[in-house]
Amino acid sequence: MNHPMRERPMSFSGQMREFLRRNMNWFLAFALALLLLQDIFGTHGVIAMRRSQQEAARVQRAIDQMNEENRQLQDRVKALKSDPATIERIAREEMGLARPGEYIFKLPSKPGAPSTPTTQPPDSAERH
Repeated sequence: MNHPMRERPMSFSGQMREFLRRNMNWFLAFALALLLLQDIFGTHGVIAMRRSQQEAARVQRAIDQMNEENRQLQDRVKALKSDPATIERIAREEMGLARPGEYIFKLPSKPGAPSTPTTQPPDSAERH
């Protein structure tokens, strides 16, 4: 006897469609979670972007510091080329030179102190 309401077995593609229809919300939630994880922790995610911004800020600070150092060195070069007081100071302190009629007295340095030539200022130097 054949039963009129008897169902025939569902095909594989039909079973797959039914499975997807029943679990579509879970698949969507899983896909959204994966996208969020990629957006936060991925190669171009929020954390990587923050790290890049911090590195860029560190590099900018180093550039600013080097620019300031460069400006100071340029000012010193300009002074060495054109400022007579700077040229005289270098000649006296670093080269040990004196003006005509001045005497330079070099005192022994204290133990542990760096040795630098001592010059008499123009007002207190002996004149002959």
